[in-house]
Amino acid sequence: MQNVEHHCLSLEFPELKEQIHEMKMSNNHFKKMHDEYTELSKKIENMIAEVTPASNAEEEALKVQRVHLKDQLYGMLIA
Repeated sequence: MQNVEHHCLSLEFPELKEQIHEMKMSNNHFKKMHDEYTELSKKIENMIAEVTPASNAEEEALKVQRVHLKDQLYGMLIA
């Protein structure tokens, strides 16, 4: 079993923790994307921890999705 690194958005961008909370409370689109990002991160963490069986290709595809979501969320945070 591998050591699993958590990718919570507030850990990824600790300097934006307040903005993340405010956006989740005031922007439904941001909240939906944040929830999707969190769910993807949990799926990936379970794959890495071998809780959920998956191929390397499946895991990598989800990681690419997560990076795109993170980029979009970051763009919304700094706009």
